[in-house]
Amino acid sequence: MVAQPHPSVSAAPSGVPESDRYAGDPVFELHRGGKIEVTSSVPVNDAADLSKAYTPGVARVCTAIAEDPALVRRYTWKSNVVAVVTDGTAVLGLGDIGPAASLPVMEGKALLFKEFGGVDSVPIALDCTDVDEFVETVARLAPTFGGINLEDISAPRCFEIERRLKERLDIPVFHDDQHGTAVVVLAALRNALRVTGKSIEDIRVVISGAGAAGVACARILLQAGVGDLAVVDSKGVLHEDRADLNPVKLSLARDTNTGGLSGLLVDALDGADVFLGVSGGTVPEEAISRMADGSMIFALANPNPEVHPDIAHRHAAVVATGRSDFPNQINNVLAFPGIFRGAFDANASRITEGMKLAAADALAGLVSAEDLRPDYIIPSPFDARVAPAVASAVAAAAEADGVARA
Repeated sequence: MVAQPHPSVSAAPSGVPESDRYAGDPVFELHRGGKIEVTSSVPVNDAADLSKAYTPGVARVCTAIAEDPALVRRYTWKSNVVAVVTDGTAVLGLGDIGPAASLPVMEGKALLFKEFGGVDSVPIALDCTDVDEFVETVARLAPTFGGINLEDISAPRCFEIERRLKERLDIPVFHDDQHGTAVVVLAALRNALRVTGKSIEDIRVVISGAGAAGVACARILLQAGVGDLAVVDSKGVLHEDRADLNPVKLSLARDTNTGGLSGLLVDALDGADVFLGVSGGTVPEEAISRMADGSMIFALANPNPEVHPDIAHRHAAVVATGRSDFPNQINNVLAFPGIFRGAFDANASRITEGMKLAAADALAGLVSAEDLRPDYIIPSPFDARVAPAVASAVAAAAEADGVARA
């Protein structure tokens, strides 16, 4: 496939050489040459160092691993390296821009893995969108890595890709657009409930968006105890009588909407306690004004939230967004570095639902009763406690769930 230029990408001004197009722009200067690099972890200063790092010494290590494959974690980088894999079909707010244009985002993800979790990673942008080809390619690359982080892959393909890779590989496979978002949303919701004095079993949640993030958020909230939850896509509330649902949406419809709602998002919001937006678009103020007293609005679309915080604050007790310039940012960097750090520390064969729930609880627990307030329900990404707390909880959950390996 050929990626089409995003509308925000304009032609170079007349008379300006293409090579100088972005010279001096501080964002482009930061990205010049890429944001990550491979560095040596051992010295090679003389012949003795060289003979141990490469031939002939390396042959002894190769032979030992061939005899005992488990040694690969101890004597290579495998125990601490993630492949960040995309096909560029659902990038940030840019959509299907193709693999080459997605690479700056994948580099950024790798940078965050290292900075926040001490996890090394390699960005990989695949030039294929066929599910079979994607799965086969990643599976063939997998022996190099200790984990696979799937990124910016369009729905519903992302669900099938993740499912098949999890079944095929014995290392953690994690689609961050789904599960990283879900973990941080649950953590923030737990503390928003503390602020409002509501119980998770008694609230009614409406999720706008049935893509990767919406489906995963719905699933983790159900596991956490939300009993009344409705998911809305562009055509209305998901329910079993709709004939236009793909298998993922149909399965979700069967497990949600216990109130038997139908109609559009504005109808579903009437009396709801929580609005979770992970789809974009704009929700009219009149609709959120009809939500329950003490409502919570998590409008996570970037850069334009479904409900602007200034409007949301007129009607809601707690407001969160996906933006860094407003309080209560729901940011995946709070989750994925610590989740993989904990999975690696436990040598986990996969990431379980229990590990995700543990990550959410650890995040929520970092906000003390003394610090908790409507504009502080989730820690900052720069809180140094975040990744260690998440990692510790995830590693313990891996042991409890029986997926940790000696």
